[in-house]
Amino acid sequence: MTIPVLRLVLGDQLTRSLSSLSDLNLSKDTVLMAEVLGEATYVRHHKQKIAFIFSAMRHFAEGLKADGVKVRYVKLDDKKNAGSLKAEVRRALKEKKFEKLVVTAPGEWRLLHDMEGWADDFGILVDIRNDDRFVASQTEFADWADGRKQLRMEYFYRDMRRKTGLLMDSAAEPEGGAWNYDADNRKKLPKGYAPPARLSFTMDKITKEVVKLVNTRFADHFGDLDAFNWPVTRDEALRALDHFIDDCLPAFGDYQDAMAVGETFLNHSLLSAALNIGLLGPLEVCEAAEEAYKDGRAPLNAVEGFIRQIIGWREYVRGLYWLKMPDYKETNHLAAARTLPAFYWTGDTDMVCMAEAIDATKRHAYAHHIQRLMVTGNFALLAGVAPDEINEWYLVVYADAFEWVQLPNTHGMAVYADGGVMASKPYAASGAYINRMSNYCKQCRYDVKVKIGDDACPFNALYWDFIFRNEKRLRANPRMGLVYKNADRMEPADKRAVRKQAKDFLRKINI
Repeated sequence: MTIPVLRLVLGDQLTRSLSSLSDLNLSKDTVLMAEVLGEATYVRHHKQKIAFIFSAMRHFAEGLKADGVKVRYVKLDDKKNAGSLKAEVRRALKEKKFEKLVVTAPGEWRLLHDMEGWADDFGILVDIRNDDRFVASQTEFADWADGRKQLRMEYFYRDMRRKTGLLMDSAAEPEGGAWNYDADNRKKLPKGYAPPARLSFTMDKITKEVVKLVNTRFADHFGDLDAFNWPVTRDEALRALDHFIDDCLPAFGDYQDAMAVGETFLNHSLLSAALNIGLLGPLEVCEAAEEAYKDGRAPLNAVEGFIRQIIGWREYVRGLYWLKMPDYKETNHLAAARTLPAFYWTGDTDMVCMAEAIDATKRHAYAHHIQRLMVTGNFALLAGVAPDEINEWYLVVYADAFEWVQLPNTHGMAVYADGGVMASKPYAASGAYINRMSNYCKQCRYDVKVKIGDDACPFNALYWDFIFRNEKRLRANPRMGLVYKNADRMEPADKRAVRKQAKDFLRKINI
């Protein structure tokens, strides 16, 4: 007689085709899902992130029950809630005899490391299955990386295009003759541009109950809940996908790097959170975008740029994370050690670019990739903020942030803490870049064209201070050659002045 199996489903595994559910026995097995304090507070997650995941979990559980699945669902406010995933598994095993525990491998190293000891702790077979919801397996990425001196995303992306056939022509060549149309995707917003109106979701009884719970139990966590508007079901996520393809994708490419005061979303997809908890799959969103191109509803530069974000960057950072962890997290190539400025939590700064990005983050648990990389990330890089502090901030504040995707993007791309594993050079920029890609500087009290003085844009002096401070570590980098040629032309007095300007600014903001 077959003994029932306990199947644990995590909050970012809300996919019916999940490997741990593939051989589910409806008459015998039980699915365990649990809202636990340990996962909600190992970092102090944004209120919207907690509400988003808990609501999506509850809706997913209800869908399983409707299909005849036995679900053991533990709410956060259950009086018997044991507080951690491990403790909830232990409680379930004590209350009923199970043959084994089945779980799909988690997306974060800390949790997998813990799970690998559960078999000994529980005295039961623990079957940790591969997460097959990605285009590339961990083994496939490791094979691709083996023997390469540089692990550049572009070349991995091309292999993923070949594997999937996305945007490949009948001769197995890239559609349009080029792999990458990024040069066409750096336009500043034209005057008077009106981004598409965004889809909104009505909160049902489940979501309202979760929002009330989060407001009560996590009142002191970062962020607001007033503007909560995340898709919490598969159907809502599919509606969000359709909305992006129909209304936002056509101009997405042109303006994907643009920024503007008061414009949080522009033409961005807002699909990453739904993707990262499993409500959508990477291939289905890419295929929808490709279909729009084939039907003439979206241009190639937009579709290629979007697909590159999914099967390029998203798959690449996951592969890199599992290839390099746990040592990757400990690297600090630039010896950055400053404390994260308080305004990252409050948005209270005269720098309009920073205030806009942080305010959007606080209100929506969202900021788009250029705001993350070239505004908040760039400032942390230039100021020398300790990697642990800026990594934790990004993991806390965004609804789509899970360590497998957050850590490489922050640690490698934003603050160059990995010393070039991901990026060929630091993504360091002065105020000129922000001015080129936004209208922030026009509304800022600081002057983007000035380096020295009370009205000088802080990014300017911080940029040159970064270059001089890290000369021994960066001068030999061939992609930094022109920067250091320009630095060498500066008069000694000018060098001293910009470094003092940067030092004085950092002192004023107490970092």
